[in-house]
Amino acid sequence: MAHGITPKDLSTFDGSAIAMAVPQLEDKWVLVTGAGSGIGRATAMAFARRGARLVIADNDPEALDEVGLEIAGLRLECIAFRVDVADEAAMLRFARAVHVLIGAVDVLINNAGIGYLGPFLYSPLESWRRVLDINVMGVVHGCHVFGQDMVNAGGARQIVNVASLAGIAPAPNMSAYAASKHAVMGLSDVLSMELADTEVGVTAVCPGIINTPITTAAGAISSAISLAQADKLRAYYETNGASPDVVAQAIVDAVRSGRSLVLVGPYAKRMYHLKRLSRALTKALTISDARKNGYL
Repeated sequence: MAHGITPKDLSTFDGSAIAMAVPQLEDKWVLVTGAGSGIGRATAMAFARRGARLVIADNDPEALDEVGLEIAGLRLECIAFRVDVADEAAMLRFARAVHVLIGAVDVLINNAGIGYLGPFLYSPLESWRRVLDINVMGVVHGCHVFGQDMVNAGGARQIVNVASLAGIAPAPNMSAYAASKHAVMGLSDVLSMELADTEVGVTAVCPGIINTPITTAAGAISSAISLAQADKLRAYYETNGASPDVVAQAIVDAVRSGRSLVLVGPYAKRMYHLKRLSRALTKALTISDARKNGYL
């Protein structure tokens, strides 16, 4: 089995190709990484409710079991794997097992990710390595070990890479996270061009403020951020953040329609268009908000 995506000859590409839609999800195989909680869990359940068959992966076995039981309760097929997306060898074993069991997946959702909040000059490099290993290399591994088989299998299929509004318009104290999500956006753009002559589409998802455990996970906040600031941030996400179900439904809709970019949740569309209009204005407003909240 090949593990790299073979670039297509783009010399005749006319720019008219769009992401391939998968309008009928019943009995399709959908693979979701980071399916144990947050957006991943909500997404797995949203596809299950559409009659899809699920391959779910997470590094938390207890959370994975809970999601698997919930999907099984819908009388749908579900295969669960404990896997660390940052581990190349583990992802290769994961892909081999999936291909033996079901062949090429119809929809691949590279969702697994972690957050990190802290000023750049006071953030240890090990926090950067952890964020990039999971948020960037996890997506790279997913595309690499599953992508070629999706192309070879033929038929409309979709790769969905979950980025973030931080990949478009980041705020202070999120340099590592923002860098990782910018990388996911760049990878998605390039991959969509290289697969333009295939039946595999690529969708990038940019959620805005979403109320998920990513903001409260262990190791996600620098020691330079005070407890009061951290509590204020959590309260803000709980009060203003959209439910992960909102993102999950947007992902389902994007796969069914073949959309290449999904902007969903509070501030996502607003900041996307503001950044296109004026980088300077976006920067000024973001700095102002950061100062009001005590982050600058």
